[in-house]
Amino acid sequence: MNKEIRLSEAEQLYLKDFVKNGSHKSKEIIRARVLLMLDRTGKVDHVRYNRTAEYAGISVQAVYNMRDEYLENQDIAAYLTRKKRTTPPVKAKVTGEVEAKIVALACSKAPDGRSRWTLRLLAEDFALPRQSPGKFLRSHGRKGRRASYYRSYFLCQSAANLKKTKYKPHLKKMWCIPPKQNAEFVAHMEDVLEVYSRPFDKKRPVICMDEKPFQLLDEYLEPISMGKDNHSEKYDCEYVRKGSCAIFMFTEPLGGWREAHAYPRRTACDWALQLKWLVDEPYADADKIVLVMDNLNTHTTASLYKAFPPEEAYRIAQKLEIHYTPKHGSWLDMAEIELSALTVQCLLNVRIPTIEDLNKILSAWSQKRNFAQKGVSWHFTTDDARIKLSHLYPEIKF
Repeated sequence: MNKEIRLSEAEQLYLKDFVKNGSHKSKEIIRARVLLMLDRTGKVDHVRYNRTAEYAGISVQAVYNMRDEYLENQDIAAYLTRKKRTTPPVKAKVTGEVEAKIVALACSKAPDGRSRWTLRLLAEDFALPRQSPGKFLRSHGRKGRRASYYRSYFLCQSAANLKKTKYKPHLKKMWCIPPKQNAEFVAHMEDVLEVYSRPFDKKRPVICMDEKPFQLLDEYLEPISMGKDNHSEKYDCEYVRKGSCAIFMFTEPLGGWREAHAYPRRTACDWALQLKWLVDEPYADADKIVLVMDNLNTHTTASLYKAFPPEEAYRIAQKLEIHYTPKHGSWLDMAEIELSALTVQCLLNVRIPTIEDLNKILSAWSQKRNFAQKGVSWHFTTDDARIKLSHLYPEIKF
């Protein structure tokens, strides 16, 4: 049988119009595109089936099947619409009861020695303790099959059922909101949200501050850069530890300003030095600096007195108006948004050996974002909190 597809000019025009018309089903459009790509009329080179499959987003075997379907009758209309099923579909081998058991198992606590459920673990744990592989295979008409078929069968069924129910036992999500009424959380939250609602004031800027640890690493072998014969950068899996440091982030969301510094440590004195820099350099002309930050034990005016003489510590403290985010409420600190952007844009999957190199990167990143006036569009207000987080507000007892 000739396996070549040769379309006439009229058939080509019909298929091209069929593809351009958006009223047809996506499956029919894919079949039309495949037929056009397999057409060899007026062409010298063969169209490879794997390229056709890649373009259409289907498997290579599906392309072969479509070719054979068309060559069987060479009727474009019948090929595009496909014939309707004449026999009933195969009855599902897994009943609703089995599906419910798989889902219940996935939602239960993982067995001892495992941190979470996996599809393979579900497949093994679901039926192996209940009956032997041979008994299971005989009950399902699979006599003579090996136990590997048995495990693969439940592996596929577990994946299908969890996909249908949208359960993902391999994932975990973390939250930072207390689960019950918490007057202290509410008080600090509304205080911070009131600060965020203030209009821009050059003399009383609102500054958000946060910090994060960072691991300094050096290359064990020199990486190979991307080039003509190397389509991706290559680096060795081994690395050399060079210690750790702390990154301090200050940002003024309404002013589109931020700056980050790396220090060897993050002690009370290091934090005090950062505040002195903030007061004396970028905001020397401000009457008051409204500072929003988390309640880390070093984030107090007492740290100023540990680092400076009393007169200097008092001078710096008098220029600050400090507001703390609540415990479990670090998401209320806009500086975390800037730290997230910093991590994704220039610290992810890189190895930086020294604090000097890290500070150069932080400076370049800050300058570029400041030049673009990148700010934070904060929409969460006190009114929103009283609705969406109403469960956190204590009940009035009188």
